[in-house]
Amino acid sequence: MRLSISHDRHTEDPIEKARWFQSLSIEERAELLCNFTDLILEINPKLMELKDAQPVAGRVRVLKAT
Repeated sequence: MRLSISHDRHTEDPIEKARWFQSLSIEERAELLCNFTDLILEINPKLMELKDAQPVAGRVRVLKAT
């Protein structure tokens, strides 16, 4: 296997992302969740004021175990 680093979004593979995420410990996953939440709230602090969230129309990605 030839390992390389790419900074091109077109080479990102959802399966590899999932494999990387699964390799993290529970603590690391929780830390990522907190970091993403902090980032989202920093960008849009009014999100905390919203109530009765409504689903967003669009695509749904169905995942299956292999």
